[in-house]
Amino acid sequence: MTHTKEPGSANAVATVPQFTSIEICAGAGGQAIGLHQAGFGHLALVEIDKYAVDTLKLNIEEHEVWAWEREHCDVLSMDVKEFKPYRDVTKSAELLKPGSLDLLAGGVPCPPFSHAGKQLGKDDERDLFPRMLELVDTLKPRAVMIENVRGIMDPKFSDYRDWIKARLEGGSYRGDDGQLAYDEGLGYTVAEWDILEASDFGVPQLRPRAILVAFRDDVIKDLKYEWPTATHEEPVSVADSLEASMRERFEKCCTGALAGLAQEKFDRWLKMARDRDAELKGKGGGIAPTLVGGSKKHGGADLGPSRAKAAWKQLGISGMGVANDIDTCKAKETQGRDLLGEDGPMLTVRQAAIIQGFPSGWDFSGGKTAQYRQVGNAFPPPVARAVGKSIIEVLKAARERDEKKG
Repeated sequence: MTHTKEPGSANAVATVPQFTSIEICAGAGGQAIGLHQAGFGHLALVEIDKYAVDTLKLNIEEHEVWAWEREHCDVLSMDVKEFKPYRDVTKSAELLKPGSLDLLAGGVPCPPFSHAGKQLGKDDERDLFPRMLELVDTLKPRAVMIENVRGIMDPKFSDYRDWIKARLEGGSYRGDDGQLAYDEGLGYTVAEWDILEASDFGVPQLRPRAILVAFRDDVIKDLKYEWPTATHEEPVSVADSLEASMRERFEKCCTGALAGLAQEKFDRWLKMARDRDAELKGKGGGIAPTLVGGSKKHGGADLGPSRAKAAWKQLGISGMGVANDIDTCKAKETQGRDLLGEDGPMLTVRQAAIIQGFPSGWDFSGGKTAQYRQVGNAFPPPVARAVGKSIIEVLKAARERDEKKG
């Protein structure tokens, strides 16, 4: 197992959380980080990919801010279809009673609803919305948060969205046979199901995500849920996000005879990235195209399809692969491929993580390709934090209301 070795902001004083959560399809922890920052303490993180599981364990063990989770959170390496909460959550079994969990969250697989994944929807074996709803029924959490790609909001999935909503709150939907059907529901109110754009929350990337937020009826009954509002009026540019790390890579990897050429290449990259930002001022800024993690069947890591590569090229970056980190670049002498190519420098895994909004101290396990896929498939932590905080506002208000009536 290998992982990056960079210090960062993940070391802080651990606190006892006021609210608890369980997350399925946790990946490398993008959503877990954001919800943790919002104020949730995780009782379980469920993930099937072994490298992502190692990433979660690595960071929870290393960082003091995750000290509570070290004692209370089960990081479970398993298929979520096999996950049985009251059997598998052992560290905090005494905290997990039906109806006691504050939040059940999950970024269920995107390919069934993404344009790149053929949009097979419910007919895709990777569709885990039904499993998520089964877990809602089992755990009866106070709140539910489900994240997916923008594609699920396409008109072709309107019947499927109607079924999900009916399953949660009761109502009619059109079944596979085209006939209207009715579901009594699980006793929830869908407070919002809409799209959030990551760049509105300081993430230097075009990454729209569909978010469903629902509350148990006895929680939301007389309260109003407020959808997160943008934290940034202007997007954070790729130039501003990567300037420091890019400068460090050129200076440390390209010494001696390469120093002069490296300075020219760095200056060229920075000018292209800044020019692109200035060109698009008021139109979204010089932000990155959507990072994609790809599938296990894909042979290697790159920055996406042809259109994405073209967008990266306009930012002075080659999207044809992922660069080695500084130490590996120096050891293997890959400066020509990683930094000095005609189309500009390639991104390292760490720089891709910056584009995704990960904190600098969050490390990734596995080889370079496995690490990049974890980053590319992640939910940006700043967006998860914003949604988590909006959910906590309702949970706090409900708790205060119930205590007064107590």
